[in-house]
Amino acid sequence: MVFLVRLISSANTLLGRLFAWLSLAMVLVCFTVVIMRYVFTSGFVWMQDLYVWMNGAMFMGVAGYTLLQNGHVRVDIFYRPASLRFKAWVDILGSLFFIGPFIWILVQYSLPFVQRSWRFYEGSANYGGMPGLFVLKSFILLFAAVVGLQALAMLLRGILVLRNQEQLLPESLRYQEAQ
Repeated sequence: MVFLVRLISSANTLLGRLFAWLSLAMVLVCFTVVIMRYVFTSGFVWMQDLYVWMNGAMFMGVAGYTLLQNGHVRVDIFYRPASLRFKAWVDILGSLFFIGPFIWILVQYSLPFVQRSWRFYEGSANYGGMPGLFVLKSFILLFAAVVGLQALAMLLRGILVLRNQEQLLPESLRYQEAQ
């Protein structure tokens, strides 16, 4: 269990840090589009597609890392001051009854959507836009994978806490004490 929690958390940390660099790339591309439009009165539709697509890819790719860092919406007024065991139960039940069904529904409804896009090698709807929209749509499934795996890591971490084995995890993966 400890190995799986570490592996999933490490993978999401790596993906989160990698995809976070897209924010810099987005700013640079957007800046270039603005300069080209207002200084040189020209532009390329594909460049506008590019920074919008990078934005979508970034947010889909960092979702698991955000969950690992407790960056998603949660009722912190109850969770933050709670005991470790209460936090463990919240994470276990939240993973099983909220995140799990959400991921299942997301995959069920998005898989045909993504498959259709791949069948047609769908591109941008904008004239002169980028080809390869099918790749971007595949990030929906990446989102489901990284969030689903991180939910599994949360569930396993909760089990370790309930078994009084949290000390087996590195400090960075343990629950934070109430402050």
